[in-house]
Amino acid sequence: MKLKIIKFDSVKSTNDEAINLINQNYLRPTLIISQYQTKGRGTMGKKWISKKGNFFISIYFEVDSKNDFKKFAILNPYIIYKILKKYSKYKVQIKWPNDLLIKKKKVCGILQETIEFKKKKYLIIGIGINTLESISSKKFKSIALADCTTKIVNNNNLLKDFKKAYDKLIFDISKYSISYVEKKFLKKV
Repeated sequence: MKLKIIKFDSVKSTNDEAINLINQNYLRPTLIISQYQTKGRGTMGKKWISKKGNFFISIYFEVDSKNDFKKFAILNPYIIYKILKKYSKYKVQIKWPNDLLIKKKKVCGILQETIEFKKKKYLIIGIGINTLESISSKKFKSIALADCTTKIVNNNNLLKDFKKAYDKLIFDISKYSISYVEKKFLKKV
């Protein structure tokens, strides 16, 4: 079964929308995308500043074990790195475990969380990318992907890239042991 895509113009946060859908018994693996988030969330309760027109998605699906959570915590930055690398004329770096940088400035953040519903665990992966416009923050420097490329940055093309990568990975993850994932991907970039 492939990821179902649900599109919104505006949500509080795509991860919150994923939680709502799971709690409404919508359990099919799903990718949520929104043009805007009014209360985007980052790790450890931090606010994710969401400029309209940037890229905000959450992907959710059932997981079997804590090892799946660990595997995705390693694989998510690597997947995003591979996608951003196709666009950026500058080096893309992973700042483990949940940020991607270009020119030492934050271009992407990842929020990974799990919830339990009907005795099953669901992994939610939130991804925010400054595709068109960087944000201003006193805590860190940021950059927009559009400022790092000679290509046209199109959120619909990024959506296709993410859907393709996660369609394959979600259904292949059980093939990989945690030790294999750690060895192959953790120090790769």
